[in-house]
Amino acid sequence: MKTCLIVDDSRVIRKVSRHILETLDFEVEEAENGKEGLDRCMESMPDVVLLDWNMPVMTGIEFITQLRQRDGGDKPKVVFCTTENDVAHIREAISAGADEYVMKPFDHETLQIKLQLVGMA
Repeated sequence: MKTCLIVDDSRVIRKVSRHILETLDFEVEEAENGKEGLDRCMESMPDVVLLDWNMPVMTGIEFITQLRQRDGGDKPKVVFCTTENDVAHIREAISAGADEYVMKPFDHETLQIKLQLVGMA
């Protein structure tokens, strides 16, 4: 079974994302900030990370920058899920190591398409 870590400070977004991912046969873990997400990755590296941009403690950009520097941190597919939609933000996310980018709010079909684009659905 594929694994996904949802890193988002919004409990509602984590719950909705979990529901979508579980219908796509993912085993799901959650973290409410980037630091907690990194800790979870060090315990067990997921196949996919759904990553919020703006979070307390550690932002999404800080998370992905640190993740990609760690052993095995190049393996997970990272999909940024955020309200930041300008080209500069998207470029920053991709250059930091993100594989895809999805705008909030998203639905089942949109997330499934993004996961297909990174080879995970």
